[in-house]
Amino acid sequence: MFLKLLLAFTIIPLVELAMLIQLSKATSLLVTVGIVIFTGIVGSALARWQGALAWQRFRQALAEGRMPAPEVQDGLLIFFAAGMLLTPGLLTDAMGFLLLIPQTRLLARHFLAARIGGRFQIQSFGFGENAQPTQADPNTIDAAAASVRSDERTDS
Repeated sequence: MFLKLLLAFTIIPLVELAMLIQLSKATSLLVTVGIVIFTGIVGSALARWQGALAWQRFRQALAEGRMPAPEVQDGLLIFFAAGMLLTPGLLTDAMGFLLLIPQTRLLARHFLAARIGGRFQIQSFGFGENAQPTQADPNTIDAAAASVRSDERTDS
């Protein structure tokens, strides 16, 4: 885990910085800054648009009475993509734009499900017209509480 965090917070920014320096040497500083600003603006607009679509699909899934797991996953990936697009750099921008494309986001969802799918136990309980009946637990005792005042007690 430490190596992954080291990679995420030190090596990736250093690679991004080196790529931006190479781009500014090949073009100019103004072009490089323009590209960074342009990808940030376009990326935030695309993330807002894709986020609104994911929100509509989420609400539709709830209205249909089904579990909105893919919609939630899409929303999280779009949020992650927006963060990557707001981070200055060419590599993170490319990865962010790729996550905003529904087909590549589907591939990312499948990759993440295969990678971390067995680590969680998921249970769902139905509601609405598609609700599934639950099995009664034989260890459950159904009882009701009664209030008894001290002057009504009948001790035998």
